[in-house]
Amino acid sequence: MQTTTAVNWQAIREDFPILHQEVHGKPLIYFDSAASSQKPRAVIDALRHYYEHDNANVHRGLHVLSTRATEGYEAARAKVATYLNAVSADEIIFTRGTTESINLVANTWGTKFLRAGDVILLTEMEHHSNLVPWQLLAERTGAVLRFVPVGDDGTLTLGALDSLLTREVKLFSFTHISNSLGTINPVADLCAAARAVGAVSLVDAAQSAGHCPVDVQALGCDFLALSGHKMCGPTGIGALYGRAELLDAMPPWHGGGEMILSVNYERSTFKKAPGKFEAGTPNIADAIGLGAAIDYLEGIGRAAIFEHDTQLAAYAQRQLEELPGVRVLGPKERAGLVGFVMAAAHPHDLTTYADQYGLALRGGHHCNQPLMRKMGLPGTTRASFYFYNTKEEIDRMMEILDNAVRFFA
Repeated sequence: MQTTTAVNWQAIREDFPILHQEVHGKPLIYFDSAASSQKPRAVIDALRHYYEHDNANVHRGLHVLSTRATEGYEAARAKVATYLNAVSADEIIFTRGTTESINLVANTWGTKFLRAGDVILLTEMEHHSNLVPWQLLAERTGAVLRFVPVGDDGTLTLGALDSLLTREVKLFSFTHISNSLGTINPVADLCAAARAVGAVSLVDAAQSAGHCPVDVQALGCDFLALSGHKMCGPTGIGALYGRAELLDAMPPWHGGGEMILSVNYERSTFKKAPGKFEAGTPNIADAIGLGAAIDYLEGIGRAAIFEHDTQLAAYAQRQLEELPGVRVLGPKERAGLVGFVMAAAHPHDLTTYADQYGLALRGGHHCNQPLMRKMGLPGTTRASFYFYNTKEEIDRMMEILDNAVRFFA
């Protein structure tokens, strides 16, 4: 992905109030954006404006505030659709995030269409949110789980696909970018392989939607899930993209107000998507906040963000590999995060040590317990980067980690 416009990354940092503070008397270095990104003033202001000027319930009111709230909420849906290049805004369902999006598919499409003996294909690098829902579905339906292996280099063993992605596979669900290894999977190829055997594809875009261009039509996916809080939006809001014909065939998940056409004492009829999947009062403010985050990201350009993030990760990887007793996990060509282990320190201890110097890392299994067990590790320490981070911050991280090597030794 080539960029054509120079971006003043230092100026962009000024848009994030939270970054301008000290932690334990040291300037904050926030390298935990893979867990949750920070929020620019534009998003904070959008939330404040909604609550100060437009707060009302959507769709049902005939007064001005309700009309404005509805317009803001549906405008946010349209922004998500454009951001993902969906055919229609009706293919976008607001959820609490990636986890709920995947659970929605499992509990609607999966419950209706999967039978005993059908196969759900996943990969060994999946986050728990793209594993546990399918385990629960398999228990209910008698379906079987299969897994594409992860090689020693942190990439998928694609040579195993021929024996794993067979006609018995009804769903192939996989991550776009690994949250612990930084691996960027060949999503379009995987979706095409699923389509060739008649399987439905679901892409976990939690780590990619805010970091690189994501085009659901170009990828050829059937479903795609994302989380707002990992792409500069508020917590508690996300979206599920689903192809219209699949959404039309799926039953509702939650019942209640807003998702119905008509109700009598014996039965009800339901709206078409997205309405039938959004029962009750939605998360109006945070959907509007997500729309503001999309505007902000598009103002920078996702290609530029991807280039910046991957350059930081490569810079950090080179330095980490020179640090005594440190092993970096994952491939050379990676997204904007680096997972590593220090021989002398448990990830929790190292992360706690780093925090005393204002450095926010994440230590643990990163909701990848099966993958960590496969690698024989209790967990890793992860530094994850976003466009508001700098090389100077990585240099400071390396000073802290160099001191940590001596401290724990």
